Amino acid sequence: MSAEKIFDQAKDFLPILGIDYIEFYVGNAKQSAFFYKTALGFESEAYSGLETGDNSKVSYVIRQEKIRFVLTSSYVKNSEINEHYLAHGDGVKVVAFLVEDSKKSYDETIRRGAKSYLEPTKSEDKDGFIIQSGIYTYGETVHLFIERKNYNGVFLPGFKELENTYSPDPIGLKYVDHVVGNVGWNEMDKWCSFYRDVLGFTQIVSFDDNDISTEYTALMSKVMSNGNGRVKFPINEPAEGLNKSQIEEYLDFYNGPGVQHLALATDDIIMTVSEMKNRGIEFLYVPETYYDDLTDRVGDIVEDVELLRKNGILIDRDDDGYLLQIFTKPLVDRPTIFFEIIQRRGANSFGKGNFKALFLAIEREQRNRGTL
Repeated sequence: MSAEKIFDQAKDFLPILGIDYIEFYVGNAKQSAFFYKTALGFESEAYSGLETGDNSKVSYVIRQEKIRFVLTSSYVKNSEINEHYLAHGDGVKVVAFLVEDSKKSYDETIRRGAKSYLEPTKSEDKDGFIIQSGIYTYGETVHLFIERKNYNGVFLPGFKELENTYSPDPIGLKYVDHVVGNVGWNEMDKWCSFYRDVLGFTQIVSFDDNDISTEYTALMSKVMSNGNGRVKFPINEPAEGLNKSQIEEYLDFYNGPGVQHLALATDDIIMTVSEMKNRGIEFLYVPETYYDDLTDRVGDIVEDVELLRKNGILIDRDDDGYLLQIFTKPLVDRPTIFFEIIQRRGANSFGKGNFKALFLAIEREQRNRGTL
């Protein structure tokens, strides 16, 4: 069955227009913003903090094409933000959805069993008003429903435009392709049911421990998508293996379920990855032997195989085309959050043919950390 037909079958009682923003709770928002601007080519968009009258927290909003990150830190000792940071380190707190009707989205999901995070709240300034509401998902992660059709400001009320006095060149990132969550033992089906029953998502792909395993470790994964296919959430859980899997390592260091990685799309992965490397981003190492029989495995491709080999980029093909992907090492001190860079040339899948090489690369890093 084609992805389009699966999407059409989704019970789209909760129309989601896309991901509005992703908010990280971090130890130092200013330095985090500088890192993402320098290393990944984001631009400053908005700011909220002492200068805007907020004495409790500071937020830097950065953007590249359709990707918007909010980096938030606390000014005060005892706060939800600091509690989250102390427990998890830098990590994703909010995945915010753009919706037409925030109150309807909230009421519908609460009626279907969601736990409330924020009741519908109206905020306004001279540029209009927004309505936002929110629910909890796995761990302490939150989904907000953002209704901004009556707002013409830079981001949200309470924010001011932040001038780009420091603006490195962008690196070609376009949009968030998917957001991957890690949950605990035997919790994958529970959270897949949550996205199906509470938010109207549909399962489009499933991987078991026969698909994603090595001699030592394994995991299970299912991919959930909303009705129009713009929001895709793979959900991982550990599976039995001889050693501790990457999911178990994440759960240990993050102290519970959370967002494991963000897949960011590009139209030129060789350029994007080359520039990221030039700016100091480290990627998982893939042995050059991976490329020896590449065209036999995936067929003809547009890209220069030698450039793919040089940059360690993986390739996989499905019935609709092929994709190229690569994974960074963790972007923070804890072995938790990392990014995937992905370019799709027709493919709608998630790189099943690369799982073996990817897992071996991750296990090498775990071995270096002493956590395998």
